[in-house]
Amino acid sequence: MLVKNWMTEKVITLTHDRSMMKAAKLMKDNDIHRLPIVDDEGVLVGIISDRDIKEASPSKATTLDMHELYYLLSEIKVKDIMSRKVITVTVEDTVEKAAVLMESKNIGGIPVVDADNKCVGIITDTDVFKVLIQITGVMDGGIQIGLTLSNDPGSLNEVLEYLKASNARVMSILTSYEPEQDNMRQVFIRIHDMEKAALNKIKEDITKNFDMQFWVRDSIHGLTS
Repeated sequence: MLVKNWMTEKVITLTHDRSMMKAAKLMKDNDIHRLPIVDDEGVLVGIISDRDIKEASPSKATTLDMHELYYLLSEIKVKDIMSRKVITVTVEDTVEKAAVLMESKNIGGIPVVDADNKCVGIITDTDVFKVLIQITGVMDGGIQIGLTLSNDPGSLNEVLEYLKASNARVMSILTSYEPEQDNMRQVFIRIHDMEKAALNKIKEDITKNFDMQFWVRDSIHGLTS
């Protein structure tokens, strides 16, 4: 999954010579939390977040009157408070890499740049959530089966062959590896809903022949309205 397929292309940017007040208004009007800062050629030179603006704003306990406060805020430029060391990804990077960067740096979004370091988009944690929803197939409901399987070749194929023989249609397969579980992996298989009797038989057989951790029916109807 590449960043270019999930990023927001119509990214709102601002030049570094604009006022902090302008940046704050842009974020408020567009309900966003960060603005990539570019030069006149569109090259990324920094980023500013709503937290940067809060930290740079005078305390509510200030003794300045309204005119003095307005003048002070209008004099603060984006370049004075923006972060210049910007974490970025390219259009050809994976969404997974972007997610790792966001999680490790505790940030909610990353500018996307091209080969000339021009800002061509932004990818956020919301975009990552959308990826997760799509690849799991959860919007179509179904049953998710959680298994602990050996990491030996063919262990997953045994489960899939059984599901195929039982006329179960697989929607998605995800796996994860836990360091403390030597030569084992967690596997999450989602199958389409079936008649109750068929599902009961599959659940019984999988419980008997594999290390099943859970069996969950997802019903999304009404949650997204």
